[in-house]
Amino acid sequence: MEPAIDLLSALAEPTRLAAVRLLWDGREHCVCELMRELGATQSRMSRHMAVLKHAGLVVDRRDAQWVRYRRNPGLPDAAAAIVDAVLASLTKAAARRAA
Repeated sequence: MEPAIDLLSALAEPTRLAAVRLLWDGREHCVCELMRELGATQSRMSRHMAVLKHAGLVVDRRDAQWVRYRRNPGLPDAAAAIVDAVLASLTKAAARRAA
């Protein structure tokens, strides 16, 4: 698939989008933390993270029995701008609903 399609497909699924929102803070997050925050099983979270990794959005690092994920520091600026725009639109939509 084309990189832009991979990126948009990865962001189109709610659990993956929620994971990206958490990871976009720039810190490294253990998969156990993502599972807890998103209410996902280990196998389900692993599948979602594999899609995000394939799309180039995240990188991982094994730490004993857990895997730690973070935003891909090598993500092209255009791809990062797409993710930033998606996350900003979600924040604005949530603010409108709360008002």
